[in-house]
Amino acid sequence: MSSFRVFRSCDVLMAAAKTGAGATQAKPKTTGILKPLPVSPAMRKFVGVPEISRAEAVKKIWEHIKLHQLQDPTNKRQIHCDEKLKSIFDGKDKVGMMEIAKLLSPHFLKSS
Repeated sequence: MSSFRVFRSCDVLMAAAKTGAGATQAKPKTTGILKPLPVSPAMRKFVGVPEISRAEAVKKIWEHIKLHQLQDPTNKRQIHCDEKLKSIFDGKDKVGMMEIAKLLSPHFLKSS
């Protein structure tokens, strides 16, 4: 009979845990590359918003590259820059895939 009481109390605890009773849930804080940051005027013109996360900025750049077929067909790691990309990539005609993050860094302004 005592084992019934033990297991019954476990059922009560499990039911409370499932409904979230007594537990406070904190919102996850956005940090790192997912945190929206203010951007430079050139980047703002490219993405169309005053604040964006690094991940979203890279995503928009890749959408632009794919839409305008700016990847070198023989070397897919090489990107041919059009005028819009040159505005954020220091006026370069070509950039490597691995250079994109480095070239974007100066466009993300430190939030105060």
